[in-house]
Formats: sequence, C-alpha cells, structure tokens
Amino acid sequence: MEDRTLYMEIMERVIELRRTLHSYPELAGQEIETARRISEFFAPLQPDVTIEHLGGSGLAFVFGKAHGPTLLLRCEMDALPIEEQLKLPYRSTRAGVSHKCGHDGHMAILAAVGVTLSEHRPSSGRVVLLYQPAEENGAGAAAVLRDSRFDAIKPDFAFALHNVPGFPLGQIIIRPGAFACASRGMSVTLHGQTAHAAQPDTGVSPALAVCQIIHGLADFPEYIVPIDETAFATVVGATLGEKAFGTAPGNAEVWATLRSETNETMTGLIDFAQQLVRETAERHRLEHSIEYEDVFDATVNSQRAVDLILEVAGDLSIHVPESPFRWSEDFGRFTGMSDGALFGIGAGNIPNLHNPDYDFPDELIPFAVELFRRIVDRCGM
Repeated sequence: MEDRTLYMEIMERVIELRRTLHSYPELAGQEIETARRISEFFAPLQPDVTIEHLGGSGLAFVFGKAHGPTLLLRCEMDALPIEEQLKLPYRSTRAGVSHKCGHDGHMAILAAVGVTLSEHRPSSGRVVLLYQPAEENGAGAAAVLRDSRFDAIKPDFAFALHNVPGFPLGQIIIRPGAFACASRGMSVTLHGQTAHAAQPDTGVSPALAVCQIIHGLADFPEYIVPIDETAFATVVGATLGEKAFGTAPGNAEVWATLRSETNETMTGLIDFAQQLVRETAERHRLEHSIEYEDVFDATVNSQRAVDLILEVAGDLSIHVPESPFRWSEDFGRFTGMSDGALFGIGAGNIPNLHNPDYDFPDELIPFAVELFRRIVDRCGM
C-alpha cells in the first residue's frame, strides 16, 4: 500500500508539471522559462551532476558515477507556433504557441524517471536525463553535440520516445534501421527584372521558371529514389511578384521540403533539386540562390538498441512497422554517434500531432516510465 501511495504521489507531481509546462509553452530556442521550471523540479532530487545551458537552454541531469556505461535518455523542450483551441483548465497562456507535439508529456516522463533514479541511484555507470531544446527546427541536437561539455556525458546507449496518436495506448512502436525520415527545407530565390505589363518582353520574368521548378520537384527520377524507398518533395509555398496589374514580376521564391528514408537518398534529392533550379534559372536568364533550414538527418536505430528494447518489453505490446515514419526527428544526431534507438509509444485514439485540438494523454506517462525503468535496469545501472 505504501508503494502504491508513493507511486500515485509521483504521478500527481509529474502530471502537475506537465500541465504547467503546457500552460507556458516556448518556441524552439526560446525555452528559458521551461528550463527554469525543469531545474526547480529536479533540484530536490539532487542529481550527481547538473549541466545547464547545454546547447542553448538545454539541461542534463546525471545520476550515478563515471565508472561503467553511460545511458542517455532524451526528451524535447520546445512547443509549436499553433494557437491552442482546446478549452483546457491548463490551456496555453501564450497566443499562437502551444504544445501540440506532446513535448510537455515527454518532459514529464523523464521527470518521473528522475524521481525513481533519485530514490534508487545506479549501482554502476550513469544515467543522463537530457532535456534538449529546439527539436522542431532540427537545430537542438546539433547544438547539444557541439557543446564541449557534452563530451563528458557522451553515452554508450541513447534512447528517446515519441508519442504516436492512432496506436493503442502504451503500445511500443520500434524497428531497426531507419525509423524517421531525413528532411530539410529548401528555399529557392529567383531574380530577374521587372517590366511594364504591356511590355513584358523588356523584362526578365521568373513566372515560367517557378512553374517548371514546382513541376520538376513533383517527380524525382528512378535512379535517385530506390524502388523500395519513399522519397519526395512537398512544395509548401511560393511567391511571384505582387498584386500590381501594370507590372510584370522580376522576383520569385519557391519553398519546398525534401524528404527521404535515408541520408544517402537525401544527398541525391539535393543534387537533383539544385541541378533543376540551376538549369531552369539559366534557361530563363535568371539569377538564383538556394538556402536550407530545418535540416534533419534520418533517425537510424541500431540493431543492438532495438534488441534491448524488445528484450525488456515483456508484457508490453509491440508493433514493428514495415517502413519508417515520414516525419523527422533530430534524435538521428544521437543514433549516428552511439548505439541508440528512437521508438514510438501509442497515444490512443486522439487527434494527430500538430493538430490544434491535440493534447498529450496523461495516462500514457506510466507506460513510458515503466519501459525506461526496464531499459535502465537492463543496462546494468
């Protein structure tokens, strides 16, 4: 009964934390108050080491000593530029910003793991609980790895989870190899010369070039995309001139997201897209430039890490998808430098991620904490 009462107290504390974080969301790279609240929660737990401002506003809480293996568990801190629509008691207080990807829930899960580690510290090795900033734009993981202080906590194993609506509550979704796609935002700028709309031949219009680039991005050649792989470009926007009926346009922009299951195929997509833009611009006598942002490597799970999860799953439901998820996650930076795995955990029949009516289900927390606890035990901590 005493253990059950303690368990309920822990759950109440982390659910309260989750809802507070939900009320005060912060965008990528701006997670200052979020970091302060997380630090205040962990202070009484007395981690053996605390690293603040890691890769920006990130935090790392270390439980255990340096001798033995190092296990890293990571969650994300940032919210999305989406207006909260739900009339929740803990709804977002920030106009146009809300936790619609469940990062508030992921942070609460690691907080619960922190409570258990403070009460039962590793007998050997270390567990690092990493609160990573700026996942949504792909910049956070890279910034953490560039921070010289990360070298002191470089892991032997690294794990992270992401809640996935549409799968049974608590079901573990895991596969070896590619788990989440590589992606990057591509911004194409075309420069010509404006002209009077009555004499368009005296200028250099990018209108036809825009159409050809959009059409060309819609279908990558077979030699770039393997038959058994999904890869594509999504044109997310374009601008051409202005609403000025007396002027033929001289400038234009096209924005597209390139997406592939592997980093190798992404390299091919980039080469093809850049050649398409370059040749099209030259054909229409236009200057051009290309910039990239929101760059995500493919998240590739090691077989060793996946086997470990399958081994400890026990009575938990497991689903092994045939192909990677199409969304991207910058945890691929960590799986690229150590044995690791990103896995999904079913969030039940709720609205999809990034939808304005989504909210992380608190009843998912115990499932995730239990799996992380088993991973910690299996790694000999």
